[in-house]
Amino acid sequence: MAESETGGERTEEPSQKRLKDARERGQVPRSRELTNFAGMIGGSAALIAAGGSLAGGMSQMMRRALSIDPQRLQGTDSMQSSLGDACMSALTLVLPVFAALVGLILLSSLLLGGWNFSAKALAPDFSRMSPIAGMKRLFGLHGASELGKALLKCAVVGGVCAAVVVWLFGDVLALAHMEPRAAISRGAGLIAWAFVWLCASLALVAIVDVPLQLFQYKRQLRMTRQELRDEAKESDGRPETKQRIRQMQQQLARRRMMHKVPTADVVIVNPTHFAVALKYDPKKMRAPRVLAKGVDLVAHNIRRLAEEHRVPIFESPKLARALYRSTDLTKEIPAGLYVAVAQVLSYIFRVRAMNPTVAARVARPDPQVSDEFADV
Repeated sequence: MAESETGGERTEEPSQKRLKDARERGQVPRSRELTNFAGMIGGSAALIAAGGSLAGGMSQMMRRALSIDPQRLQGTDSMQSSLGDACMSALTLVLPVFAALVGLILLSSLLLGGWNFSAKALAPDFSRMSPIAGMKRLFGLHGASELGKALLKCAVVGGVCAAVVVWLFGDVLALAHMEPRAAISRGAGLIAWAFVWLCASLALVAIVDVPLQLFQYKRQLRMTRQELRDEAKESDGRPETKQRIRQMQQQLARRRMMHKVPTADVVIVNPTHFAVALKYDPKKMRAPRVLAKGVDLVAHNIRRLAEEHRVPIFESPKLARALYRSTDLTKEIPAGLYVAVAQVLSYIFRVRAMNPTVAARVARPDPQVSDEFADV
């Protein structure tokens, strides 16, 4: 229990970051048995498909090699040119089969772990030369699984081999009663199909090995609870750092908010504890928006900026509190406050165009706030 609480046991699934780091180190799931199966079955299938043309080409190449032109013997480089021609002919014949074999091997590798290139995997790692680590791999779960796969491969391939021998025994004996050319052709076909069945027997080993490799890969990358917590702290940042970032973001947001106060149409105050700056443009807005808001010191700064830039200040304690608590920055005011804010804005717009002496005699409105915003 104590070991589990301290995070000593690797019981947690690997995180995405751990999987990504493993791929960067070149650690991806691979199945050697799947690659062997793809190479063997692909090579045998390619030999069967190209067997006729391959045999004919090799026969012609052998015929040309054994036929000697007396005139070519007069030159000193005749043997070298003949050897070069023979090599090019052999390469031309074998290249399609070799290309198909390489393609299938690469495809089988990509199916399990995908394409991955890591420079870190090319760097020398002297820890792999440790005898202790080698003994752990030999006698651990990995060694036991490898031994089990080897025994399974011997049993499966040996059983299929015995079955193929029994199946083809009569056909092999019948080759002695056939013409040499027909016997060679028939014997090549029997050998090819026997090779295909023997290679196909590796499919069972690959079917067992693929999920085993995936299980061992995930098991090797499992994490302890402490590792998960440390990774979360590393990726998300420590609480002190996040708090400092939030403070800086709030300061920047407050500065941007203060820059918008001079463009407001009115600042509604309470009279000193709350301050809300509103802006309304009928051509761009459906309803008035809150440009800035704050309490106490922030409210004092909003009011000071409004006075410096001659933005009208309207005292309405209930409306100021309702706007502050119900509306976020840059958002439109709620529908329940339309009437109250409209009374204030109509008064501000009306007196703005008047002579100060006449404007002083205009009755100030007393906007009423509905009960739903009274306790917001």
